[in-house]
Amino acid sequence: MDVDGGAGTWRKPGRARFDVRVRPGTADGVVVLELGGELDHDTVAPLREAVEEHARARRIVVDCSGLGFCDSTGLNALLKARLRMRETGGHLDLAGLRPPVDRMFDITGARAVFRVYEDTDRALADPAPHEGGAGRDRR
Repeated sequence: MDVDGGAGTWRKPGRARFDVRVRPGTADGVVVLELGGELDHDTVAPLREAVEEHARARRIVVDCSGLGFCDSTGLNALLKARLRMRETGGHLDLAGLRPPVDRMFDITGARAVFRVYEDTDRALADPAPHEGGAGRDRR
């Protein structure tokens, strides 16, 4: 896996279809993973590695606004990442789901498992992101 300097971009060599950019959130212990491209069986490794690298964060917000496609492998990686975060007392939230990806989360029922925000700014601005039930839209 290549990591580009200080930018924190995880990319599988020879695969430009998907990348993960890591940036700090607005508070200590909060990390934003910006996903871009197509998340599938062939491209999932950078997401898995980025989550593992930041699994001790208090919260990971996954910005999906640049994600054009996500198959069942990508969905399973996000579900496993959520469970991994819970094991360490952290939380994983989603933001910016675009229609094709949002529909897949809705159809599979996975949308109800995650806290989903309209965009990353709203996710980071939420003063109490883990009160109430999972899966409720924060708009």
